[in-house]
Amino acid sequence: MKHSTETWMAIRRVLKLYEKMLRKVCTEYHLTVMEADIISFLKNNPGKDTAADIVELRMLSKGAVSKAVEALIQKSFLDRSADQHDRRKIHLRLRPEARPIMDSIDEIQNEFWNMLLDGFSEEELAGYVRFREKLLLNIDRAMEGKKDYEE
Repeated sequence: MKHSTETWMAIRRVLKLYEKMLRKVCTEYHLTVMEADIISFLKNNPGKDTAADIVELRMLSKGAVSKAVEALIQKSFLDRSADQHDRRKIHLRLRPEARPIMDSIDEIQNEFWNMLLDGFSEEELAGYVRFREKLLLNIDRAMEGKKDYEE
């Protein structure tokens, strides 16, 4: 693609906008962006409730996730428990104290998507969904077939 710089800049700007908007929640509840991201992940991904799931699916570093999980446990927003079948596997569970944070993050996410997709027609949104699905399929195929991209 000839316009790769513009594509990378667009991706980076979208992420920066979301992070900027999420900082409102972080400031209000004295969280880091990573901590808010983990709360959001656990709320939005039932069944994906381990630090390893977060690391794999959000592509974050193990150390950063571990540090944020510990902080959330200390702040009483998160509990952990060993898996009944595999004691090495630790499940994370949001505590009721995290409900106001989850609600605030939901509001921010809705505002973010409304802002980002403002002015798009239904046809354009449907086209975006088709484009995104094809793009992700291509990425998955490439990741499965090209082991030389791994660390």
